Amino acid sequence: MTVHDPTPLVDAGGTGKRAHAARDDQIGVDDRAGEEIVSVVIPVFNEEQSIRILYDELCAALSTWGGRFELIFVNDGSTDRTAAALATLAADPRVVAIHFRRNFGQTAALSAGIDHARGTIIVPIDADLQNDPADIPALVDKLAGGYDVVSGWRRDRRDPYFSRILPSRIANWLISTISGVRLHDYGCSLKAYRRDCVAGVRLYGEMHRFVPIYVSMQGGRVSEMVVRHRARRFGRSHYGAARIVKVLLDLLLVKFLVSYSSKPIYVFGSFGLVCLAAGIATAVLAFFFKFAPVAAWQKDFVETPLPVVTAVCVLVGMLAILQGLLAEMLMRTYFESQGKSTYVVDRLERAGASDDARRPTDTRP
Repeated sequence: MTVHDPTPLVDAGGTGKRAHAARDDQIGVDDRAGEEIVSVVIPVFNEEQSIRILYDELCAALSTWGGRFELIFVNDGSTDRTAAALATLAADPRVVAIHFRRNFGQTAALSAGIDHARGTIIVPIDADLQNDPADIPALVDKLAGGYDVVSGWRRDRRDPYFSRILPSRIANWLISTISGVRLHDYGCSLKAYRRDCVAGVRLYGEMHRFVPIYVSMQGGRVSEMVVRHRARRFGRSHYGAARIVKVLLDLLLVKFLVSYSSKPIYVFGSFGLVCLAAGIATAVLAFFFKFAPVAAWQKDFVETPLPVVTAVCVLVGMLAILQGLLAEMLMRTYFESQGKSTYVVDRLERAGASDDARRPTDTRP
């Protein structure tokens, strides 16, 4: 991975005291209390035609807004002239260009952008110009109302109905039902996050769309607002129907991590007990047929599949319970070896002092 940043990480003498000084001054990364800096993260894949237009729109929208900002472009292994376009933009001290060695996917690109962001607010946006940068100030302003995540809702989408909109609505309904976090548009990349709520989240697969679920399960406040959506101007969409299967599998994983990462025995043990109960029930039924009081009902063990079903259910049940015990041991090793906590502190109060609620706490799954 290559990072284009117009200022060096350390000075010539190696002391590090001048690290990113010019860029920090430009975007306002300093120690002024209460200062909010917005880091806009833009995953990019073969978008050479739209990069400059998006850059101009972002600068216009955020400069008019008046807040301090930085633009982080993550080149996800593009094979066109995207890298050259980003190298030109990186001359702007408000811009960082991160280049992957190959295509790792949108989730990895977003994760890299968050890792390199310096702002207190993270705003992801797609590079295809379908999201309108003019909506960013409104998202940030709503975040100031006490929310930890504000998700965009493309109520009037400019996409084909049957191939994009209908599957998206079904997926959003399913995600909302399973997670309990009601949002109309999980697939909208345009969101606003408080950095302290996402800094400890490690993203894999297609899990970037489930960050609001994770934040909500940790006690964060999630809201949404309608944002504009525009027709695609260049190229074609990089998403297909195959993504739906990946999203559903990732949803199951997120549900497990959020609800049971600190108590996996509840999942494996419950399944194991159900299997054991089924095995006992089929065993009783097999003996009933063997010794039935009515001769017409009597069947030998070899005449029914019940003994085989009993053996399979008991075996699977015992293995599931043992798997749960192993998962409990691994869970304890995971948390205790890295000093992770199984809780999130909102704020701490004691006589004569009150600590900020949002001190970083590493609770990532």
